[in-house]
Amino acid sequence: MRGSKLVNRIGNAFAALVGAALLAAPAAAEDGYDLWLRYAPLEGEAREILAGLSLHPDVPDELVSDPTIAVAVAELERGIGSLIGESRTTPQTRFDIDFDCRNEDVGGIPGAYRIARLSGGDGLALTAPDSGGCLYGTFALLRELSLGQDPRVVDLVSAPAMPLRMLNHWDNPDGHVERGYAGRSIFDWWHLPERLDERMIDYARANASIGINGVVVNNVNARAFMLEPRYIAKYKRLADAWRPFGIRLYVSARFSAPQDIGGLETSDPLDPAVRAWWKAKADEFYRAVPDFGGFLVKANSEGQPGPQDYDRTHADGANMLAEAVGNRGTIIWRAFVYSETDETDRAKQAYAEFVPLDGQFADNVIIQVKNGPLDFQPREPFHPMFGAMPNTKLMLETQITKEYLGFASHLAFLAPMWSEVLEAETGRGGTVAEVVAPAGIAGVANTGSDRNWSGSDFDQANWYALGRLAWDPSLSSERIAREWAVQTFTRNPQAVETIAKMMLDSREAVVRYMTPLGLAHLMATGHHYGPAPWVCDLDRPEWNPCYYHRADADGIGFDRTASGSNALSQYADSVAARWADPQTIDREYLLWFHHVDWNARMHSGQTLWEELVREYDRGISEVDAMAEAWNGLAAAVDPQRHRAVAENLAIQQGEARWWRNASIAYWRSLNGLPMPEGAAPPPETLEEYKARSFPEAPGQ
Repeated sequence: MRGSKLVNRIGNAFAALVGAALLAAPAAAEDGYDLWLRYAPLEGEAREILAGLSLHPDVPDELVSDPTIAVAVAELERGIGSLIGESRTTPQTRFDIDFDCRNEDVGGIPGAYRIARLSGGDGLALTAPDSGGCLYGTFALLRELSLGQDPRVVDLVSAPAMPLRMLNHWDNPDGHVERGYAGRSIFDWWHLPERLDERMIDYARANASIGINGVVVNNVNARAFMLEPRYIAKYKRLADAWRPFGIRLYVSARFSAPQDIGGLETSDPLDPAVRAWWKAKADEFYRAVPDFGGFLVKANSEGQPGPQDYDRTHADGANMLAEAVGNRGTIIWRAFVYSETDETDRAKQAYAEFVPLDGQFADNVIIQVKNGPLDFQPREPFHPMFGAMPNTKLMLETQITKEYLGFASHLAFLAPMWSEVLEAETGRGGTVAEVVAPAGIAGVANTGSDRNWSGSDFDQANWYALGRLAWDPSLSSERIAREWAVQTFTRNPQAVETIAKMMLDSREAVVRYMTPLGLAHLMATGHHYGPAPWVCDLDRPEWNPCYYHRADADGIGFDRTASGSNALSQYADSVAARWADPQTIDREYLLWFHHVDWNARMHSGQTLWEELVREYDRGISEVDAMAEAWNGLAAAVDPQRHRAVAENLAIQQGEARWWRNASIAYWRSLNGLPMPEGAAPPPETLEEYKARSFPEAPGQ
C-alpha cells in the first residue's frame, strides 16, 4: 500500500486515537500558541524548491498501523503543506520519503535516526531502529526545511545523548502551579478521564519535536490522593494520548502515602506491610498504564516526609520503591535536601547525605541533582555531587521556569547557563554532561494555560533549549537561539541576528543586575519576587538572604574555603585549587566562595565596591540595549507578539533598576562608602525599598 491511500489510512487511525486536533490547520493568529512549530510559509527560492517537489511518505505495510508512524506522517503532511503555503504550484518531481523504522544499522539507540538522499532515486531515506526514531527524524527534517534547507541535500545522523529527557511539572490538582508564571495548570484533572483537552495533543507534539520523552505531571510537593484509583484512570487517558508521541508518564509520589491513604500506621520503608502496599500500588499503575515511567520523590526536604523520619537512609526509601516497580520503570529520587539542623552550610547538605550512599541504590534508581548546590540561582557553580558518585546514576535537574530570574517578565535565555554546567569539568570522570549521560536531564516546566504556553514569548525558548540540549549537550547556545528565532519569529537574516544576540546576552545581564560576582539568594521572602538582601530575621537561618551574602561593614561574600564552611572541599582537588584563591578564582564565583573586603583591589584595578556597582550598571545598560534592539524589529515581527515582548522588556528595564538601586542602598547602609565616580545614587531611600509589598505575586 502506497501513496494517498496510505496517508488516508494512517490519518484515520490517528484520528481515532487522539481526535483531529493534530490534523487541523494551524491558527492564523500570531499569539504564540504554535510555539516553534509554526511552519511559516517559505519565500523565494526555498519555497520554489519545496513546491516543485511532490513529497510522498513511503511507509512499509507493516508500519501502517503504528500510531507513532501515524503521528510522523500526519506531521510531515501538515508541515510541508504549511511551508509551501497557499501559493501552490504543480510539482515537477516526485520526491519520496522512505520510512525504514526497524533498521538496527543506525546504531540501535532508541530514538536515533538517519536522513540521507535515496540511493539511485529522487527522495530521502528516513532510517531508524524504531518508530520513535522515525518520529524524531520527521521533526528534524521539518526543522531543516523551516530553516530554509534544500530537501535534496539534507543529510542528518543523530542519536539522543541521554535516555531520559524529561519535564517536571510543579502543578497541583486544583490547577495552581507552584513557581508557575504562565497561568493555571495545563492539566484538567477535574474533567479527566472523560474529557481530554486537545491542548494535551499540542503539548505532546511540541515535546516530541525536541525529543522530550518523559513528563512528571504533578508537583514534587505531592498529594497522596493523586495515587488513588480515580487518578490512575486520569493518568491512563493521558498516557494513551501521549504514547504515539513517545512520551512516558511519571507521577510524583508522597512518601507517607501508606499512612495517608493506605490505612497503615507507618511508612517505614523497611516495614513488610509498607513494602507490600507500594508493590500493590505499583501493580495497580502498571495494569492501567503498561508503560508507566515510574515515581519521582521529594523526601525529607522542606517538610516533606521521607525515610529519615524512621532513621532510614535515602537509599532505603528509594530501593523500597525500586523494588515495587521492578524492571518496569524508574524511581527518580531528588537530592534537593536541606534542614534547619544543619549549622554549617546549606550548600553542603545534599553532598553530605548522598555521597556516602554511593553504590547502595538499586539499578533502577536515578538521583536527580540540581545544577548547583543551592537552588536554581542566576549563577551557581556546578553541584559537587556530579562526579562524586561514580556507582550511582545521577540526573541533572534544571529549572525552565525562572523562579529567580525575573519570572516570565524578564528575558533570560537559559541555554548558556545550562551549557555552562554541562561543560564544567568535574575533575572526577569528565564533564557534567558525561556524568549524567547514562541517566538524563530534567527541567522544571514553564508551561501553563496562557495562550502562548509560557507567560512570555521568549520563555518558550527555554523549553525548546532544554529539549535540544538533553538530546545533544554539545549544541551551542548560539545555534539553539538561531534555530528557535527562525522557527518562532522570522527568517529575516538581520532580525534573526538581532534576536539571537539579545538571547545570548540576556542571562548574563540578569546575573549582573541581580546577583553579580557570585552573590546569590538575595530575593524577597516567599514569592521570590524582587530584591530583599536586608532580610535577616526569618526563623530558619538558611531562609535569610543575609545568610548567603554575609555582608558587613568590612566586606561581602560567603567564605566556603577551609577558613569558612569548607564547602570547597566537596569538589575535586583540581577544581578546589582553582577556586580556593580569590586572586585566581573565576570572577563569576568570587563572592560565592570568598568573603572579600569592600576595598580589595580587583584585576580591573577597581575596588570590589567599584566593580560591584559597575556590574549593576552594566546589567542595566544591556537590558536597555535589548529593548532598543527589539524596538527596531517592528517590521520583521508580527504586531501582536512584538508589542507583548516590548511591554515585557519595559518591565524588565524598570525592575533591573529596582534590583540595582535597592541592592546598592542596602550595601551602602553597611559599608558607608560613597558612590563610585560617575555612578548615580539610588533615587529612593532604603526604607522606601524595604516598604514595597507584593501580595499578588504569582507562583507562590
